[in-house]
Amino acid sequence: MTFDAAEKHQSQIPALQLLVALGFEPLSQERALGLRGGRMRNVVLDDVLADALLRINRFTYRGKEYPFDLADAHEAIRRLKPTPDKLKGIRGTNQDIYDTLVLGTTITKTIDGDSKSYSFRFVDWEEPRNNAFHVTAECAVERTGSTQTKRCDIVAFVNGVPVLVIENKRPTESLKKAGSQLIGYQGEDNIPQLFHFAQLLMTMNRQEARYATIGTPQKFWQAWRDEEDKDEAIEPLANCALSGAERDALFSGDLASARPFFDSLAAKGPRAVTAQDRTLYALSRPERLLDLIRRYTVFDRGARKVCRHQQFFGIRRALERLKQFDIHGVRKGGVIWHTQGSGKSLTMVMLGKALALDTTIVNPRIVIVTDRDDLDKQIKGTFKACDMEPIRATSGAHLCDLIHERKPLVTTIINKFDGALRSRELIDTDRNLFVLVDESHRTQTGRFGGHSQFAGKMRCQWSSKGDPGFALNRGSDALLMTLVTLRR
Repeated sequence: MTFDAAEKHQSQIPALQLLVALGFEPLSQERALGLRGGRMRNVVLDDVLADALLRINRFTYRGKEYPFDLADAHEAIRRLKPTPDKLKGIRGTNQDIYDTLVLGTTITKTIDGDSKSYSFRFVDWEEPRNNAFHVTAECAVERTGSTQTKRCDIVAFVNGVPVLVIENKRPTESLKKAGSQLIGYQGEDNIPQLFHFAQLLMTMNRQEARYATIGTPQKFWQAWRDEEDKDEAIEPLANCALSGAERDALFSGDLASARPFFDSLAAKGPRAVTAQDRTLYALSRPERLLDLIRRYTVFDRGARKVCRHQQFFGIRRALERLKQFDIHGVRKGGVIWHTQGSGKSLTMVMLGKALALDTTIVNPRIVIVTDRDDLDKQIKGTFKACDMEPIRATSGAHLCDLIHERKPLVTTIINKFDGALRSRELIDTDRNLFVLVDESHRTQTGRFGGHSQFAGKMRCQWSSKGDPGFALNRGSDALLMTLVTLRR
């Protein structure tokens, strides 16, 4: 394979260097293949995964902690890897693997004749540093039904599982070509086994970068905008001096010939931060990458979707806000502003998921409120399509019953609150009951606002329109979602 200096010098190697600085251990092509069992059809670093599973998992029996054994790790790996099923296709298989990665599995252990099932994790989501992060370049994968291979510029692994695939291009090449390559690789006659596991895809050159998930059409690949990350924080990482072992691993195989060039480049002093660096730092640093996978990924009618930047920061700020309490001990609410078409329905799903996964909020309950029946059906369908099963209130009395029965996820239209109040008096003192109001510019004024009985029982905690810390993407159609709490 010839060395493409323009592509590798300007995009691939700087990306690898930054990933190493972020905490990914570099693997030479030879070592990466060895960890794959020497089989180019296999895409998992099996020994790395087994070691990680034994390190992050323990079980307790009668007050004493025990380790799992290698047979348990191998059984868990067997469950993670998909069995051939053409009916599921790449999307269905990817979702199955995602569910297993996020939810884990159970392993049965027998001690003194007593058998019990114990939770078994594939990733330590709460403590990123407990996981193993690796990266390799020019990762060759054998095609389906062939001995031919396809090479991916960069593949990054978490606990031996390939979660990030990157295609690099020279600045003069459009990223559409890179996106088309990654989309083509997902075909059943190509290297779908890699994308069964992939959680995030990226294309980049020095001047721009895009990201997506498997199955995403080219037109929906997105750029990430981040006002929090500063070049002052990224520059030391982009120019981080790698250890001798790291440099040996990085500049090996097909990239060995690039070493003299980068040695001379480093001697000239630090380089400037690029758009590529900013996107890699924003999406690929270990804690952020795991967060995007776990909290900010949904499956909408089988289509895998990851958040856009406005959804990520809006949800994060919402979580920060609702963990604050007023002088009466009631959680604070607020407003997330959206422009039309920026994904408010999926923002609700992701916020609901983030609430459910937040360990500081015990047994959260969520009520989704809209002002039109068609919106109520749409939101319910969105949650259900994303594997979050809601119950749709069919009347005011039914809404009361659902809240009284402490159902975890309920959808309703606004006017059912009037019917609920006529049905009976209902006071819910659970401060972990969250109400998300869609189209809130309609429901908080006029008939359903201050002049309705609804406003007497549901107290809306608004953030000031002038609060830039909680208002995102303002526009004429902006006020589309509100976080509220019920009055005690």
